[in-house]
Amino acid sequence: MTDMNEKIRRELRRIEKEEHVRILYACESGSRAWGFPSQDSDYDVRFIYVRPVEWYLSIFEKRDVIERPISDMLDIHGWDLKKALRLFLKSNPPLMEWLQSPMVYMEEGETAERIRALSPFTFSPKSSMYHYLHMAKGNYRDYLQGDQVKIKKYFYVLRPILACAWIEQFGSLPPIEFGTLVKALIPEGSELGEAIEKLLARKKAGEELDMEPRIGPINGYLEAQIIYYEQLAAGMPSGAGDLDSRLDGEFRLTLQEVWGKEDE
Repeated sequence: MTDMNEKIRRELRRIEKEEHVRILYACESGSRAWGFPSQDSDYDVRFIYVRPVEWYLSIFEKRDVIERPISDMLDIHGWDLKKALRLFLKSNPPLMEWLQSPMVYMEEGETAERIRALSPFTFSPKSSMYHYLHMAKGNYRDYLQGDQVKIKKYFYVLRPILACAWIEQFGSLPPIEFGTLVKALIPEGSELGEAIEKLLARKKAGEELDMEPRIGPINGYLEAQIIYYEQLAAGMPSGAGDLDSRLDGEFRLTLQEVWGKEDE
């Protein structure tokens, strides 16, 4: 793991030099961060970066993402700070998850921490629940219907459904780790809980989880919860606050902190 972390950091530094950017924050965002990786899972690296001031002083719209082709188990994708702040204002769930990832590869300065502090003011229960519900429904429809199902996809439906349950029960941003969601929301020792724990142990052990007979307790739970949250989501509060001026200020402050140093 240490060798891979160093490899990721080297690649991020290379991106900084090639693109002439500063990476403010970089983390793991996929199954490794969620807590159910396979032994051959890619590393899904996501980052937020800022360009020099002159880049933003243009009448033209410019590309605000940086992507690298997947290679050597690395899937690397970054958003410009301006794009990230716009999405943050809309309570974008993937960005919210990045900021609370348990696997952080880089964090320069205080920008990410300042954004985290504003998360409760932009969090929208309604938009977040719709995001997770859409994810759950799509994966359930594509992989978990029929007598034989793609069994590893259970995690990609369970996690977003449990995120919906967290939003309903606590009214806050769901934790990123799958185990935390299960512990908080699934009764220990229940038939459903035991089925989930058994499946999780198999995945972590590196078993090939492909087409197998459907798991009754999990399917029953997912089907009922999808119907339930389809009805509940519309009535959830939007909750997003008015932070336009504060995020404008955050953007300017970060530019000054990062590039002002070069003028000294």
